[in-house]
Amino acid sequence: MKELVEVMAKALVENPDEVTVTETEKDGETIVELKVAPSDMGKVIGKQGRIAKAIRSVVKAAASKEDKKVVVDID
Repeated sequence: MKELVEVMAKALVENPDEVTVTETEKDGETIVELKVAPSDMGKVIGKQGRIAKAIRSVVKAAASKEDKKVVVDID
């Protein structure tokens, strides 16, 4: 899931070098934490959070194929 989030985020931002994605396991679920440059935050979140919701939907669909629970956290 980490790679999926990283590819999507790098395609959206102007500073792809500043995109960092970390993946941790906690209580049976995977937490994917996405960090981008402050100037790119609006591009990743989108108007009314639409892009963030889309990223989470794609990750959720990919995770359901593997019977996993994945949470995407955008910082």
